Amino acid sequence: MIPRIHFAHLPTPIEDLPRLSNLLGGPRILVKRDDQTGLAFGGNKTRKLEFLIAEAREAGADILISAGAIQSNHCRQTAAAAAKFGFQCTLVLTGDRPENASANLMLDELFRARTVFVADRKDRDRVLEETVQAAAAEGKRPYLVPYGGSSPTGALGYAFAVEELLSQNVKADWIVFATSSGGTHAGLVLGQRTFGFKGQILGISIDESEGWLKSRVSALASDASARLGTRMVFGAADILANDQYCRAGYGVVTSAEREALHLFAENEGLLLDPVYTGRAAAGLIDLVRGGFFKKNETVLFWHTGGQPALFADRYRDLSASPSP
Repeated sequence: MIPRIHFAHLPTPIEDLPRLSNLLGGPRILVKRDDQTGLAFGGNKTRKLEFLIAEAREAGADILISAGAIQSNHCRQTAAAAAKFGFQCTLVLTGDRPENASANLMLDELFRARTVFVADRKDRDRVLEETVQAAAAEGKRPYLVPYGGSSPTGALGYAFAVEELLSQNVKADWIVFATSSGGTHAGLVLGQRTFGFKGQILGISIDESEGWLKSRVSALASDASARLGTRMVFGAADILANDQYCRAGYGVVTSAEREALHLFAENEGLLLDPVYTGRAAAGLIDLVRGGFFKKNETVLFWHTGGQPALFADRYRDLSASPSP
């Protein structure tokens, strides 16, 4: 039995997006609403945390330590899970401490997480390790929640998400989603092989190269499979990733992300976030317009959450209509 604590609101619903589909004139587009997983405004990390929190409990931990960007959705959900299950929490965040905490950072503080700021991302891993060692030296029992929740344990959340999808009797030719640290991606391809999903799985990169993702995701999926009983081997050829939409840099909103946010909001009343789902949706829209998908296909956009970032000070102008 794989340790797991069930607290996500599952199964998440699947909705048709007919107005957006008609507007783009391509395949039928559906959305899987993992922004509705329930924990602290929801998001994909909640599925991973069901397994990670269980592992932390089994290890006898009393403090969760993790890292991410200042507006990290992963850190927000980790802090919430810590509060819910009685752990202390420390977050190592890349960037300078802002004068006013907004959006995800404000929520981190509301959950009473301690925050440590690192000006340069290249120093974050070192500071993270120092933070873990300092907690242990103080007599605490730290559990390191991996960046993005992306470990073999965390990836199990999305392997079982595929089983959930199949139980909903919705046939999709493609799953398209935002990929970055690799855990969601690895879980989906593991679930595809384990539970027999017949479609294809395409990750739209938020910040990493296609080569890095193929290497990272295949390794994670292979390692995660061992936790299901029998190790499977995944290679680069098993991973579909597109890195054509992340050239502007992490968290940088271009006209493409801005258009995607407006098209989803104005046509379906559906909110995306500016960093992850906004970029993945921008990639989806461009691929549809370019004829990548066949018109008789069905594409499932897996919404991984992140909407609190819409209220971050740096994104305050997103409501303005994009340039034609």
